Amino acid sequence: MRLGRRAMLGAVLAAPGLARAATLDRVAKLLVGFPPGGASDIVARLLAERLSGTYATQVVVENRPGAAARLAIEAVKTAAPDGTTLLFTPESMFGIYPHIYKRTLRYGVEDFAPVSAVTEFGFGFSVASQHPARDWAGFVAWAKAQPQAVTYATPAAGSTPHFWAEQTARAHGIRLAHVSYRGIQPAFPDLFGGRLQAAVTVFGDLYEQQRGGHLRILAASSPQRSAKLPEVPAMRELGHPELVATEQFGVLAPGGTPTALVVALREAVVAALAQPSMREALARMDQAPLGSTPEQFATRIRTERDRWGPIVAASGYSVEE
Repeated sequence: MRLGRRAMLGAVLAAPGLARAATLDRVAKLLVGFPPGGASDIVARLLAERLSGTYATQVVVENRPGAAARLAIEAVKTAAPDGTTLLFTPESMFGIYPHIYKRTLRYGVEDFAPVSAVTEFGFGFSVASQHPARDWAGFVAWAKAQPQAVTYATPAAGSTPHFWAEQTARAHGIRLAHVSYRGIQPAFPDLFGGRLQAAVTVFGDLYEQQRGGHLRILAASSPQRSAKLPEVPAMRELGHPELVATEQFGVLAPGGTPTALVVALREAVVAALAQPSMREALARMDQAPLGSTPEQFATRIRTERDRWGPIVAASGYSVEE
């Protein structure tokens, strides 16, 4: 079903949720800049499954890791603005990267058509189950007693977990040494084997590992405790409201994508997030479903860009490529 721009927009507005035929009679790709298995990949696949038959005849996830997720972003930037190549990404790729790739970043939010925020989530600071620290206060005391900086992993250098951990370390007067992995899953064997002392990542990526007895989450960045793990305190409760931090996954299309397609995709995303099966799956991952307007998502990206600038500068971290 190929529609002109005005006709398509009218059809979308007349049929909220896109319960009728798909907007595109083709396959659409949803690019993810991380390997399979992590939160971004899993949420993207849950979404793609529900966009198939509503937004496009089929929506498939294509993992394209590399260059700290920038390969996927740059691929979408240069894709045809016809709605068939889309980006699923954490907002930090737009909010934090401008502060660390000052000379080499080849994209900005202005190069894209933001569609919608999809979910919001916090982070967890974790140690292996055999670690001597039983709680956050114990970890801080232990870290201060170490002669060298404590190594910790995140899913990627320059990610929100990276700078949240750096901010947390400065607030508590401890020394941390960052070790970057391509996704958090490859870091777990090193954590469990004692070659790393901590892991900081999306809270939902740590949940099953804690349930399995492999690690212990000591603190969360979210404004309140997780309903799934209410025993884990939030940093706000520990006396550090400045360490509250969340991130959003969202969908963006190439710049120049017709408004009608952006509207259609946004409506399909909102409809997908309203499905009980989707909400249940997200709840298991500690991901809060959102759904926003393109303008709200773009504003969120710019707000986070302003917030993290001073934190990145204080860390002294930058990348010269």
